[in-house]
Amino acid sequence: MESLQSVLDTISDIIWGPFLLIPLLLLSGLYLTIRLGFLQFRTLGRALRHAFVDDNEGKGDISNFQALTTALAATVGVGNIIGVATALSIGGPGALFWIWVTGLVGMATKYAETYLGIRFRTTDSNGEQVGGPQVYLRRGISGPLGGILATAYAIFAVVASFGIGNLTQGNAVANGLEDTFDIEPILTGVLLFVGIGCVLLGGIQAIGRVTSAFVPLMIIIYVIGGIIVLIINADQLPGAIAQIFSDAFTGTAATGGFVGAGILVVLQMGVARGIFSNESGLGTAAIASAAARTSHPVRQGLVAMTQTFIDTLIVVSITGLCIVATGVWDQGEDRAGTMTADAFSAGLPGDWGGIIVSLSVVFFAFSTILAWSYYGERSLVSLVGRWASIPYRMFFTVVAFVGTVTELSIVWTFSDIANGLTALPNLVGLLILSGLVARETKDYLKFDPKLTASPEACRDFLHEQNINWE
Repeated sequence: MESLQSVLDTISDIIWGPFLLIPLLLLSGLYLTIRLGFLQFRTLGRALRHAFVDDNEGKGDISNFQALTTALAATVGVGNIIGVATALSIGGPGALFWIWVTGLVGMATKYAETYLGIRFRTTDSNGEQVGGPQVYLRRGISGPLGGILATAYAIFAVVASFGIGNLTQGNAVANGLEDTFDIEPILTGVLLFVGIGCVLLGGIQAIGRVTSAFVPLMIIIYVIGGIIVLIINADQLPGAIAQIFSDAFTGTAATGGFVGAGILVVLQMGVARGIFSNESGLGTAAIASAAARTSHPVRQGLVAMTQTFIDTLIVVSITGLCIVATGVWDQGEDRAGTMTADAFSAGLPGDWGGIIVSLSVVFFAFSTILAWSYYGERSLVSLVGRWASIPYRMFFTVVAFVGTVTELSIVWTFSDIANGLTALPNLVGLLILSGLVARETKDYLKFDPKLTASPEACRDFLHEQNINWE
């Protein structure tokens, strides 16, 4: 295990080093932010409102809201609880600042990839909408480059689905239930196996119904619990915020069980855990959003953009601020799995803190597994055909069980590698297609600035623009 961990660490350091994915992620997000005219800041209010408007006459398999909650289900998961704790335990409080930066510029990235997911989506043999990087890279970029990027993305996404969307989630659920309720990991694995298998039988419609039912509720409960912790520790908040901004540019000295971190480690942990949490740049939200009923790609792109805002600027912020304000961030990497529970326990009476965190991990992780099963399945189908759907679902369910009894550090490192490899071809494609996204977005928002145009008006506009995206 030690030799395997060493090899994985070396690969992860290359992918997430200062010369590859970190600058590519941040600069791509910044470039798209500028190219789109700071879209995420100008339209956030309208986008949040439109998330609850269902374009019933638009073509698609699930509603705006179900597409949003499915994408949220994938992102609001273990990364928001244990991922943030891991970042802080290795990089110190400054890592939270870089998670925020990744989220802010990532909103533009999320918009662009979702826009393209809708813009180039197709209909499969079962009459279901299919889209995502594995589709828009091939259809949007002419010549062999588009095919190469699409194939690479699909392969890496299938691999990533077993890391970020499966092993890490099952592992965190097992650890949380064992620490809080003394439930044996193997029992947790059996329960996950049965629950996941039952939902996956129904495909994207079942996943959409399940996630829209409990994802908003579990986010609200977790956020309320975190806000209470912050209110109780309000006197520590100014110092915590000052330390987050200071350490982001200076690194963090050793203290307690924390071994200290230089600026590069702080940056690496912030960006790596940021993308693990909000998945901006991975292109995954475009896969779920491609199934949404919508009258125009801009509308669903804006809805998907709010996912990164909710995930990173709200849920992750709550987690990170609680950990720093309560002073538990310096316990060391070995305590990362229980650090958030310790922070909530330090602020809430009795066992409520640990219970809220443990139950949040269970529901967050379960919903993430469901969403990622769809992402991986769609990617695999694009490579080998629809016959692979059922075998993939069966194998995916088994791997979720395996995750409950797998060593945490290896799982996280594997997930970081898979995330990085998935993001690379997608980010290259986004930069190539950024001109199309910016031009068509500007045209649509000039036509419908308040996102209130009827489906008929949208169809007429698309006809005038000579765009056939359905």
